[in-house]
Amino acid sequence: MCSITALAHLRAAVLFFLDISGSSGYTIARQAALFHSIKSLFMNKPLIIVCNKIDLQPLDGLSEEDMKLVIEMKSEAIKTMIGQGGDDTDDVGVLFTMSTLTEDGVIAVKNAACERLLNQLVELKMKSTEINNFLNRFHVAMPKPLDQKERPSCIPQAVLETKAKKEMEKENKKLERDLEDETGGAGAYSADLRKHYILANDEWKGDVMPEILDGRNVSDFFDPDILQRLEELECEEGLVPEQEVGDDCDMDGHELTAEKQEDLAKIRKRLIQQNRIKKSTAESRPIVPRKFDKDKEFTSERMGRQSSDLGLDPTLAINWACSRSRGRKRERSLDHMDLDVDHPNKKLRVRST
Repeated sequence: MCSITALAHLRAAVLFFLDISGSSGYTIARQAALFHSIKSLFMNKPLIIVCNKIDLQPLDGLSEEDMKLVIEMKSEAIKTMIGQGGDDTDDVGVLFTMSTLTEDGVIAVKNAACERLLNQLVELKMKSTEINNFLNRFHVAMPKPLDQKERPSCIPQAVLETKAKKEMEKENKKLERDLEDETGGAGAYSADLRKHYILANDEWKGDVMPEILDGRNVSDFFDPDILQRLEELECEEGLVPEQEVGDDCDMDGHELTAEKQEDLAKIRKRLIQQNRIKKSTAESRPIVPRKFDKDKEFTSERMGRQSSDLGLDPTLAINWACSRSRGRKRERSLDHMDLDVDHPNKKLRVRST
C-alpha cells in the first residue's frame, strides 16, 4: 500500500510489469484486475505496459481470453496518453515485450520510459508562466549553406577498426556474473577487485597492501626472527639467576654454603616463574589494598608456608627471623631507656633526625 500511495505523489514514469508466463503464481486475469483497480493513479503520469518473461511464453502464443485482457489494458494506457496530450495513433510506445533473463527488449523499454518522462517534463515547463521570463534570453542561430556542395561525415578507417575490435572484445569478455555462475553462484564467488588495477607490472596486483601507521610502513619495522629472538631472551633470563649465584652477598658476615646457594637459586627461579605468571594475568586480577589482603601479610607463618611449597625446610629461616625481630625490640627498648631525663627533648630530636 505504501508503494501504491507513492504513485500518486511521485513525478515519474510508471511501468506496469505483466507476467505472461504464469510462473509467478498469478494469472493474467488477476494481474489485469490489479491494473484496473489502480489505474486511476496513473492519470497524470506516462504509463507503459511491459509483458515480461517472453523467453518462457511469447506474446503471440497467449490464449484469446488472455490476449483480450492485454488489449484492454493497452487501450486504457492509450486513453491515459491521450488525456496527457499524446497522439492516439502512437500506440507503439505503450505496450512492450522483454525478458530479463536474455535481456531482450530491456534497453527499448528503458529508452521509451525515459523519453516519455522527458517529454512530459518539457511540456510542463512550456506551459508554465516562468518560461516567458527566459524566452528573450535565448537565441538559436541557424547557419545558412554557402554552396551546394555536399559534405558527408567522414570517419577514418583506423577509428572504425578500433571500434570493431573493442566490440569484439566486449562480446568475448566474461562478466563478473558469468564468473559467478561458473564458480557456484552468489555466496560462493568473491569478485577480485585488484585484477582491474592499472600497474606497470601485472604481478604486483597480488602483493600485500602495506599497513601505514603514523606515516610509516609497518613492514619496515617488522623483524621476521622476532619469535626466535624472544626464545633466546627468555633462555637468557632463566640462566641469569644460576650465573649470579656465586656473586651473592654474605648474610650476617658469613658466606653462604654450597647447599644454601642451591636453595637460593631454586627460590629465585621459582620467584621469576611466579612473576611471569603474574604479569601475564595482571590485567584480569583486581587490585586489593594490603590492609584488607590478609593472605599477603609478612608473617613467619607465610614464610614457612612458601618455603614448604618450594620444597625447603623453613625451621632455620623462621628461627633466624624471630631472633632478628627480638633483637630489634631489645635495641629499641634500650634506646628508650637511655634517654636523658634532664634533656629529653634533645634526645628525641636526635633520634627523630
